[in-house]
Amino acid sequence: MFEIIEKAMLTGIGALSLTQKKAEELIDELQKQFNLSEEKGRELLAKLQETAKESQSRLEELAREEVRKAGDRLGMVTSEEFEKLRKKVHQLEKQLKESGK
Repeated sequence: MFEIIEKAMLTGIGALSLTQKKAEELIDELQKQFNLSEEKGRELLAKLQETAKESQSRLEELAREEVRKAGDRLGMVTSEEFEKLRKKVHQLEKQLKESGK
């Protein structure tokens, strides 16, 4: 369930990448309307892309944090906690076998 929630949120974030094409179209339109040079258009596009990347990074971090909080509220264990318990059980099983001999 934890992974499903995370994937759903990240899918939404992936939709932001579709805005790349829209940003390029907007720049082309601004170049035509305001007679911007190609260089100025590229600079503007680069600024838009950087802002989008920063926003996407923040959104991803917020999504991960919310998923983590939801897992905590539901009492779910992390994969690290599960792995630690698995190793402990394996160790205890080994000790039981050795003590039975």
